[in-house]
Amino acid sequence: MNDGLNPTVSVITSFLNEERFLEEAMNSVLNQRYTKWELILVDDGSSDNSTTLAKNYAASYPRRIFYLDHENHGNKGLSASRNYGVSKAKGSLIGILDADDVWLPDKLQLQVDLMNAYPEIAMLCEASQYWYSWADKSDEDIIIEVGKEQDKVFYPPSLLKILYPLSENPAPCPSGIMIRTDKFRQYGGFEEHFRGKYQLYEDQAFLHKMYLNEPVYLSSLCNNRYRQREGSLVQKIKHEGNYEVVRKYFLEWLEDYLNKNNLQSTELLQLLNKALKPYRHPYKYKLQKIFSQIHQVSKRL
Repeated sequence: MNDGLNPTVSVITSFLNEERFLEEAMNSVLNQRYTKWELILVDDGSSDNSTTLAKNYAASYPRRIFYLDHENHGNKGLSASRNYGVSKAKGSLIGILDADDVWLPDKLQLQVDLMNAYPEIAMLCEASQYWYSWADKSDEDIIIEVGKEQDKVFYPPSLLKILYPLSENPAPCPSGIMIRTDKFRQYGGFEEHFRGKYQLYEDQAFLHKMYLNEPVYLSSLCNNRYRQREGSLVQKIKHEGNYEVVRKYFLEWLEDYLNKNNLQSTELLQLLNKALKPYRHPYKYKLQKIFSQIHQVSKRL
């Protein structure tokens, strides 16, 4: 195994009370066929045994695994924790591994090979296995590919127009992406104000900065498992009825980002205005939907 002194890939794992899953995530990095990596564990104020687990792994692999936490063991949110990890990264590439997900052994090798084959790209996104069988062997796992077309480079701003949430095509999961470290830092990394319930869209804000500014490669490969479980953030937000509030917050941030960075185009503005329309004219929008439904029914009579 490489001694970790000159890593190519800095793996960033932020965690908050993930003692059930963190060890499995860390082991999936240790089991990578590609060995030029470092693992940076960022503790976002855990109060369970995950802090001890992370510190023990860092002590066992002192030049490869590193433990960080915020001042006074504080909680600053997922985006701030990931950014903190990247601020300490020594690798030229960043891999994000969520603390409850795992990587298959070839993940880093295959993605590094693609990053080398396409030096113009800033980010690579692969498919993800939506992992249900971890809890019940009888459940079926599903591989979700990003977008409609894969194994090609997409130039800005095409992905913004064809991927969720401005389109219905699936977006990448954080554990399936790899980013060049210099590009991550150039665009300010993750947006740290996406905290609390707004954390549901923190990955989308970062991804859209990449879509708008840099070439991105979509891969059909799938070497990450995205754990589907009770108590996830997505499930919690939808159960509390806050999904539309969070979506509106993201769309308004995106509108502001386009304006501040002079990235407007007629097509992008039309797409964004369409997405924002239900929030700006909610009653008018509901009436239009009702009238449309009545019209469709009358056509069938």
